[in-house]
Amino acid sequence: MDLKDIKAIIDLMKKNDLSVFEMEKDGFRLKLQKGLGDQPIVVSAAPPAAAVSSASGPASAAAAPAAPAAETSNFTDISSPMVGTFYRAASPDAPPFVDVGTKVTEDTVVCIIEAMKVMNEIKAETSGVIAEVVAENGKPVQFGQPLFKVR
Repeated sequence: MDLKDIKAIIDLMKKNDLSVFEMEKDGFRLKLQKGLGDQPIVVSAAPPAAAVSSASGPASAAAAPAAPAAETSNFTDISSPMVGTFYRAASPDAPPFVDVGTKVTEDTVVCIIEAMKVMNEIKAETSGVIAEVVAENGKPVQFGQPLFKVR
């Protein structure tokens, strides 16, 4: 699929007021989701060439960390499950859900991601202590982007 085809799909999304378009063909996966404003955002595309030859296909590419192993070996990332705007607190005047040094469990709400005018509470889904807040409050985040590091 080339850029001309993707642009045509985006035009069809706009004309038909679609918020999400997803397709998979011959190992190539494309998901377009209307994000901030009215411009569609490419959420995921084809896996890297090395991942195409693996037995498990595109799913293994998403699971492989991009950062060097030496830096991340002691940490677990809490990653964004969606495209949206990252908020550390429930409201501007409320304290953050978590800070560096906060102990978390799988059910601890760590932040909110606003996607398409819906506030989505994001849970840690891991246990440990918050070592770093990676995402910036009030800024857009992408699918799979690290939000926090937990040790």
